[in-house]
Amino acid sequence: MRNILIDCDPGHDDALAIITALASSKLNVLGISTIGGNQTLEKVTKNAKNILNFLDVKIPLAMGEDRPLVKKLQTGEEGHGDSGMDGPYFSENNYPIEKERGVLFLWKKIMASEEKVTIVALGPLTNIALLLRTFPEVKEKIECISLMGGGIDRGNCTPLAEFNIYVDPEAAEIVFQSGVKIIMSGLDVTERAEITVAEIDSLKNKGKASNLVYELLKFYNISGRKFGFIDSPLHDLCAVAYLINSEIFEGDNYNVNVITDDGKARGLTYIDKRLSASKENRNTFVLSNVNRSEFVKILMEALEFWDKKLN
Repeated sequence: MRNILIDCDPGHDDALAIITALASSKLNVLGISTIGGNQTLEKVTKNAKNILNFLDVKIPLAMGEDRPLVKKLQTGEEGHGDSGMDGPYFSENNYPIEKERGVLFLWKKIMASEEKVTIVALGPLTNIALLLRTFPEVKEKIECISLMGGGIDRGNCTPLAEFNIYVDPEAAEIVFQSGVKIIMSGLDVTERAEITVAEIDSLKNKGKASNLVYELLKFYNISGRKFGFIDSPLHDLCAVAYLINSEIFEGDNYNVNVITDDGKARGLTYIDKRLSASKENRNTFVLSNVNRSEFVKILMEALEFWDKKLN
């Protein structure tokens, strides 16, 4: 099993990534940290608590940073609603929060692991940048960072920048230039990783977990129509699905950089495709395509697991 830490800002697609990771026999989730992104830190942490309580698991959960390194936090309620994860109803719960804040929590988990740890980063990269800057010794114990963020061909928050990177490009640049191996699930692949309306509808009343995901995706699909989508891209799930079955993805190694200057290009992730570009320092495996049906199968198998367990 691969030891992983999930840093996230739930988030409908974050929720699916968590649900899938915790169902996988290939992944051992050591802990989860939250970051302000899709909504405020308090709201996304509550969403994480709701998901973990619903699954009746005991995964350590810590609160991370509530804002980017430099700018004010920009949230994504247009796609995720006022709660950050609108759709289903969750009862109040007392799922515990770790005393240590995110960066210290991540450091302790990594250093305590006998084997290398993979970080799954599903939100703005503030926590991860601070971890690498504050405790550079962790780099030797990180196998890779599988992140959802960026886009080589396009953006979504702006025409050039994807949301997670745009929220904290300074943090993203630190992470990309850290020397740690990175697998980038950007919009180039995540917008191909769609679940269809028919597949969403098939989940209704199928089981406890399937019905929860139906309620999540029903809202997410409706909100996605505002952005031109008919079916629903499951962005964050790509970063987990790659770790479960990398063979269904295609990609290439590139040197990825981030624009941090103020202006229209802020948050842009770019690569040098010139024939003269150096083949050294290619810091990132950039995913570009996915077998959609096999991708959705990973989610469906996870839901089948939870439906049986929660029955």
